[in-house]
Amino acid sequence: MAKMGGTFRRLRFAAPLLTGLAVMGWGSGAAWSAPTCLNRAGDTVRCDRAGAMPRGWTLPPAEARARALAHPGPSAAQIWEAAGLLALFFALIALMPAFDGRRDQDWQ
Repeated sequence: MAKMGGTFRRLRFAAPLLTGLAVMGWGSGAAWSAPTCLNRAGDTVRCDRAGAMPRGWTLPPAEARARALAHPGPSAAQIWEAAGLLALFFALIALMPAFDGRRDQDWQ
């Protein structure tokens, strides 16, 4: 039962803190940034740069298709490799010894 009391005490402390963080997050406005435009090649550039097309302009569909074919995404092997590396990373974290700093042996 003593363990439950500690949990409720921690929860009683954390609930107002989390509520305050949520209110601050919801109450803040969206960040305003400079608009971006595209150039004739379809690259994203700032609208005040030379060669920038007007806002809202898009590549013609044929050029967009050709650009997508010229710049393919990652292959299936690369995706599996990245997933394997992430799994290895999380497995290493899971295998780490328990350390909470309460015992004297943790500090020796």
